[in-house]
Amino acid sequence: MPLKYIQHFLILVILLSSTIIFGQKLSTKSKKAEKAYINGENSFRIQDLAGAEKYFQKAVEIDPGFFEAYMMLGDIYEKKSDDTNAVVAYSKAIEIDPNLFPAVMYLVANVEFRNGWYAGAVKHYSMYISSDGTYEKNVNRAQKRLADCRFAINAMENPVPFDPKNLGGGINSDKEEYFPYITADNQTVLFTRLLYDDRSYSGKQEDFYISKKESGEWQEAYNLGRPINTVYNEGAPSLSADGNILIFTACENVNGYGAGRDGFGRCDLFVSKKNGPTWTVPYNLGRPVNSSHWESQPSFSAEGRTLYFVSNREGGYDIYVSIVDIEGKWSEPEKLGSNINTSGYEGSVFIHPDNQTLYFSSDGHIGMGKMDIFLSRKDSLGNWGKAKNLGYPINTFKDENSIVVSADGELALFASDRDGGFGGLDIYGFQLYDDARPQPVTYMKGIVFDIETNEKLKAQFELIDLQTGKLVISSFSDLNSGEFLVCLPANHNFALNVSRDRYLFYSENFSLSGEHQSNDPILKDIPLKPIKIGEVVILNNIFFETDKY
Repeated sequence: MPLKYIQHFLILVILLSSTIIFGQKLSTKSKKAEKAYINGENSFRIQDLAGAEKYFQKAVEIDPGFFEAYMMLGDIYEKKSDDTNAVVAYSKAIEIDPNLFPAVMYLVANVEFRNGWYAGAVKHYSMYISSDGTYEKNVNRAQKRLADCRFAINAMENPVPFDPKNLGGGINSDKEEYFPYITADNQTVLFTRLLYDDRSYSGKQEDFYISKKESGEWQEAYNLGRPINTVYNEGAPSLSADGNILIFTACENVNGYGAGRDGFGRCDLFVSKKNGPTWTVPYNLGRPVNSSHWESQPSFSAEGRTLYFVSNREGGYDIYVSIVDIEGKWSEPEKLGSNINTSGYEGSVFIHPDNQTLYFSSDGHIGMGKMDIFLSRKDSLGNWGKAKNLGYPINTFKDENSIVVSADGELALFASDRDGGFGGLDIYGFQLYDDARPQPVTYMKGIVFDIETNEKLKAQFELIDLQTGKLVISSFSDLNSGEFLVCLPANHNFALNVSRDRYLFYSENFSLSGEHQSNDPILKDIPLKPIKIGEVVILNNIFFETDKY
């Protein structure tokens, strides 16, 4: 039950039962005020809030020291979403007698906290913690929120650079757009759009849309179409850095998963791969990634082997990781450690193409209020570091989530319903400040082709780190266009191997000494020679492991 409704329930039980709990010990000695209060109770019971407010106002006008009447007014104002007057009413009750019902200090602090009125929340949480007659669970929550408030006050005094820009009418519309993903070359954005559809049992459904950038402008987005989009919901996508692999969430409804899809739990992860101009029929990633519980919000690494996602398989909503081997088998998912996951909610995970910087949302770490956006960096031992709050005004007292960051680390995308948009949630972009940026990443982009016929070819890529000898990326060029795009961490030296049946093996070394950003990519076309009798191929990349027999 949400906290706001728990508050209403507590007040209802305690104050509407005043004849039992307080008996003749209501705080007022005025019979007229008591009569007005009882009339207010009767109106409140039948949900006549306007009538109840009138009677309780009359009660406090007759007796300005009527504690219970102010409490009921505070609850009524909350129900009417008039939090300003709710705080005034609760505060009056505290002024009259803070010890009569100590929980009122917790209630008013929660109202202040959810509105970002941090100074008042600090005062009232502190009063509640130090008072008698409190509940341990509420005290623990109050202590966490007290820390949140102090962090928020300091963050607002030291704001980070933030100037969000609407991505425009090519992407945004009068409908809801959210969960954006951007390719490594910053030329393609995939996002979710909420559509009204009579074919859906709920009257609404989510589809994926794609927009391409031309001459610096995002073009009119188009529906990704079948076999991915259906009359059911497709949401929370992860698009590979080259735009050729899509992992997304589909959930069970009254008709099952629909569209011929089968699942294991409430929501499962599915994958589709681009095959020339079309996409393959999505298939369930299967166990152990999916379970009988809830799996959603995937993020697939640029190296094509590591999947981060959110699951409640152990009770809480936490971030997990699974790695696929060369045979396509996924490892048993592991829950990330306490630097990432908390006793609260973690979600909206995004692994940057540097494979070293993780962005996610959480209400368990110290922050501004509800869901804040954090980052964590992986150290040289592969451990995730302490979560860093992205700061104010990126984070506010409202929910912030679903951030993705471009390969160059400069552009961050997110969804917001802020004023000035096209309607509902729109997708915005902003320049990410330096301390919140990932490691420098560039990319290699080009076309694989037959050197004799100029025919565009689908070929396999292997990128190997020359320092470690480890495979960094394994990918394929496009079936029809021969196009490929792979992300490359800066300050590394790589070996590139390209192969295709009936063609000679292609290999080349190249260095990325110094920092290379995505606005300075490596553009390279790969010519492949058909195999002929007597043809010679020069292998520039040969690796031998020592002490191996």
